[in-house]
Amino acid sequence: MQLRLLEVTLSKWGYQVLSARDGEMAWQLLQQEEGPILAILDWMMPGYSGPQLSQLIRDQSSKLYTYIILLTARKDKESIIEGMDAGADDYLGKPYILDELAARIRAGKRILHLQEELVKAQEALREEAMRDPLTHLWNRRTIFNRLEAEMKASKSTGKPVGVILADLDHFKQINDTRGHLFGDHVLLETVKAMQSAMRPTDSIGRFGGEEFLMVVPGCGFDETVRAAERIRSAVESMQIRRGHESIPVTISLGCTASIPTRSDSLEMLLRTSDEALYESKREGRNRVSALPVDLYAASLQGIDWEIRQ
Repeated sequence: MQLRLLEVTLSKWGYQVLSARDGEMAWQLLQQEEGPILAILDWMMPGYSGPQLSQLIRDQSSKLYTYIILLTARKDKESIIEGMDAGADDYLGKPYILDELAARIRAGKRILHLQEELVKAQEALREEAMRDPLTHLWNRRTIFNRLEAEMKASKSTGKPVGVILADLDHFKQINDTRGHLFGDHVLLETVKAMQSAMRPTDSIGRFGGEEFLMVVPGCGFDETVRAAERIRSAVESMQIRRGHESIPVTISLGCTASIPTRSDSLEMLLRTSDEALYESKREGRNRVSALPVDLYAASLQGIDWEIRQ
């Protein structure tokens, strides 16, 4: 009768209600991904008691907080302390007044709202710590982590990972002649152009001042070269204007790809693509140079190799 009364009353108050006949059923409901975030628990229940269930809720590693109101006819101080120590947030003696229950639930809603805002703020701070403040791309540390994660996944799937390094051509000259604010504008427009030529599964991060690192999962050597060329073409094709003047902007790129049968390190992939990038600069910029990681590794051992353009 008490369970049915609560279910009807709370539904009339506008709440979505899930009722449980015992502690074990309540625990199953609370473990669901979209389970209740506020629980009204009777102290005496079959299966798990109210305090036992409160302890289970608090012990689970969930980001979402469950607010617990414990109902009981026990009114001695020791019982109240026991219930609160087990993890209950509030305590209501039976028989209870509906207006008092409504007030306790409203207080719980305020706490849950504050908890939600706190989680959002923490997520925003975490996201901000992972992003470059100007371009909002992944920062250097985060793009390294994403590349490392893709390389680990590659070992289990057997699929290669493409790596592309890009550098804006003559960016210092843009800053020196047209100012840093315009230089920032060029960076942002270049980022848009590069992203337009990338897949949703690809990642891009700001590697340095005007350098960018791109991770293209599942792409072998030839596919990575084609991806880099699409990015180069997209940047070359964009229009950046200042007054009546059109400012040409180009990028140089160097790329490579992991070989699933090899156990190359992240450092080796980066060094290989960096060497290819410098070849693009040496050859006049606004171009893609590609270097197989095995050839570069061989060159470090004194074996001749040739850069592929």
